[in-house]
Amino acid sequence: MTSNVDALLAENDALRREVFRLTRELERIQRKQRRQVWREPSGQAPPRVSAEQISLWGDALACQPGWSSLRQAGLQSLIERLSRSGFPTQLPLQQRLDRLVPGLGTDLFAAVGSRPTKKGTAVLAAFALYGVRASEWLEEDPSRVVADLRQRQTETGRGRRTSSDNRSSDRHRHDPRAAALAVLGLEPGATLEAIKQAHRRMVKHHHPDLGGSAEAFRRVTEAYQSLIA
Repeated sequence: MTSNVDALLAENDALRREVFRLTRELERIQRKQRRQVWREPSGQAPPRVSAEQISLWGDALACQPGWSSLRQAGLQSLIERLSRSGFPTQLPLQQRLDRLVPGLGTDLFAAVGSRPTKKGTAVLAAFALYGVRASEWLEEDPSRVVADLRQRQTETGRGRRTSSDNRSSDRHRHDPRAAALAVLGLEPGATLEAIKQAHRRMVKHHHPDLGGSAEAFRRVTEAYQSLIA
């Protein structure tokens, strides 16, 4: 009797390991298929980004809280700053995107046009910030995009901060929890569920395997761990 139970337990354990292995393999195949969709030769597929998409994304951004505080000149400066600090360094946004996904940067800039509006510039800034995942965030969470662009635009113009901005920065410096919440884009008093949701979003933004910054990913991870410790 005991030997039969032991045999069943061993068989169940083997089955669990096999299910886990097959699940991981399926996830790997799905990731590979998603990358291949992005990398189809441009001659055999429609443009990766169309003027209609730019218009829809721009209209969605313009409806979000905080949109009016974004300035086209500030967004352009943000694009340039992110390009200087990106990888490879000093590479214009169009060329950087084309290196990540052949044709993406070319199609994006063609869709935006040679004289982009504020909406078009905001879309370009989103791609500068999120890389190849920008289209997902523009479609799924435009309010988050505006919030992130506002935060990054403020960082770009930090030398012109007001005394109120400085007081806010000082409060964060003396309050580790507030500083960690700020990294996740949250205000003091955020719930545990809000912290978890923000962490999931930020991990998608900054994961190095998805074209993000390793330094930003580290800051997000450390902030999250300090908040749930």
